[in-house]
Amino acid sequence: MKVSTKQTGFLATVKEIAGLLLIVFLIRTVGFGLYQVPTGSMETTMLVGERFFADKLSYWFVKPNHSNIIAFNSPLFDYSKNKIARLFQEYVWGPENLTKRVIGIPGDHVQGKVEDGKPVIYLNGVKLEETYLNKYPLLYVWKVDQADLAELIQRGISPDQLGKFVVPKSYDPEKPYDHQQFYDINPSRIVHDIPLVMPGTLIHPIKDLGAFPEDKNYWTNTDIFNVHLGPNEYWVMGDNRLGSGDSRAFGPIDGHLIHGRILWRIWSIDSDESWWIVDLIKHPIDFWKKIRWSRFFQLVK
Repeated sequence: MKVSTKQTGFLATVKEIAGLLLIVFLIRTVGFGLYQVPTGSMETTMLVGERFFADKLSYWFVKPNHSNIIAFNSPLFDYSKNKIARLFQEYVWGPENLTKRVIGIPGDHVQGKVEDGKPVIYLNGVKLEETYLNKYPLLYVWKVDQADLAELIQRGISPDQLGKFVVPKSYDPEKPYDHQQFYDINPSRIVHDIPLVMPGTLIHPIKDLGAFPEDKNYWTNTDIFNVHLGPNEYWVMGDNRLGSGDSRAFGPIDGHLIHGRILWRIWSIDSDESWWIVDLIKHPIDFWKKIRWSRFFQLVK
């Protein structure tokens, strides 16, 4: 059977496209990555709506180090025991990507304590001076308008479920809500009675849990913890300590889950849309007011 010139040309085009997609996939998998910040766990180093460039290539040759801001697959995901299926989950589709700062690396002894009413961290017996921590208080804001909230309550939403519709945002109490430097805050959406459970935050951020033996590992979803990190184990935490679900909740992470180091902020928009073009279509005028021009093209430390 003779194949026509058109068919031959079509097949060649398909092969070229498939080859190009494969090259792009390999580069994105082992070379670099582009990430969007979905939560405020790294405020104010990283804000919701910002896009970042991550170096993936270096971690194939060197290990993550203290203070690196890393991207990694969620340790809470139910990974397949099948090696091929797990590779697909890790590199194609599966767990949520998280971004935190490396506090402890393999072999470190990391301790979380409360001194004078404030949480502090000791690394190998030395108290850390964490200049990168969020210095602003958090304001809890509803994700939906009051009318939508009333409808949710009428449906019988429990406090636990209501917490999913609330987001903590860093704000400067000395400035009005419409002149904040991080987020535009709608006063009508401010939460006055905070739900019992806030996903991704500590239930008891500062709490004296009594004495624990220092020769044993423990973490309690609070600022009290004691961990001796084993081979390829890392202790990671968000810069926004009151609004971050991190190793205090899920413990040390396996180094195999780490896939990149966040290096460069590309752009910054006060929006939680996955694609900025969607926000532009929805709000063609207000969209330009959401752009944080002063946070474009910056190294992240």
